[in-house]
Amino acid sequence: MAMLWPGILLFLALIPIAIAIYIWGLRRRKVAVRYSSLSLVRAALPRFSRLRRHLPFGLFLAALASLIIAFGRPVAVVAVPSNQTTIILAIDVSGSMCSGDIEPNRLRAAEAAAVSFIESQETSTHIGVVAFSGFAEVIQTPTTDQRALETAINSLLTGRWTAIGSAILKSIDAIAEIDENVWPSVTAGSSPVQPPPVPNGAYAPSIIVLLTDGASNAGPEPLAAAQQAVDRGVRVYTIGFGTAYGGEFVECGPRFRGNEPFGGGSSFGGGPGGGGGRFRRGIDEVTLQQIADMTGGMYYSAESGSELQSVFQSLPTNIIFNHEVTEISVLFTAIGLALAMIGITLSMLWHPLP
Repeated sequence: MAMLWPGILLFLALIPIAIAIYIWGLRRRKVAVRYSSLSLVRAALPRFSRLRRHLPFGLFLAALASLIIAFGRPVAVVAVPSNQTTIILAIDVSGSMCSGDIEPNRLRAAEAAAVSFIESQETSTHIGVVAFSGFAEVIQTPTTDQRALETAINSLLTGRWTAIGSAILKSIDAIAEIDENVWPSVTAGSSPVQPPPVPNGAYAPSIIVLLTDGASNAGPEPLAAAQQAVDRGVRVYTIGFGTAYGGEFVECGPRFRGNEPFGGGSSFGGGPGGGGGRFRRGIDEVTLQQIADMTGGMYYSAESGSELQSVFQSLPTNIIFNHEVTEISVLFTAIGLALAMIGITLSMLWHPLP
């Protein structure tokens, strides 16, 4: 349970103050009679009479606490199946994805796994594709057209560097285009207006699947971008792709040579080793795990094409729930009023006015 106005809970400090005043009032009303032992007097009092004496006040305190909580506007998160699911595939196209440690190369293996994943989804599922190297671009807006998605996947171009933070922000923007409940990302040059963070545990019916074989070395900080996903309730599932020892550079195909959209030039970057040579596994698994943990997603590791296929098939995309926020102030108000009425009734029955 979360509170929309948590500052109201400061008024709960009234309860110990009321208890202190109540105890002080009882002491003032003591009969000034000497007894050899006060414990004997307490023992002589029936327990039921003490209960009658203090129970109404206890009920009043419970009623006060419940009403204060009601004024704080408590909310509960309810998970309901979503009738519109959006999945953004954010795929690393840095030069290290041309490594040949995974046949025929990392990028081609990732393309094959992504196409297989798209074909396995429900026809009502909206899928978008974001490619990123030095910065990120939406190469296919969310759509249910699987043929258009496959065409976009098979036309990926490579570039320099790896901007994981940019990929997350661009994916958020792609989701915001079709979901009015998700705010676009906020960057250094954009409007300073920040969306109100969603309550903890409230998730949008949209997820980001981010695949990379390296560590972020360009663009916004990945964890800062992940925080924007948290604020919008967008889960990010991260995949680290590549073998432990890497492999020799392999030409990704004629369509990549000299056509890099993310930095230009004929040399590739984005992974350890610079342009050409041998690309080792340089995945920042710690950051990828943190991104997944922060946003409510999961981190996966894949060292072969078949493992990547299995990772894609294990993603929780069959039924994505929309976590709706429901205010439950009325419940606490009703409880508070009921306790107050019971306390008043018992007080009138047990302590009638003269």
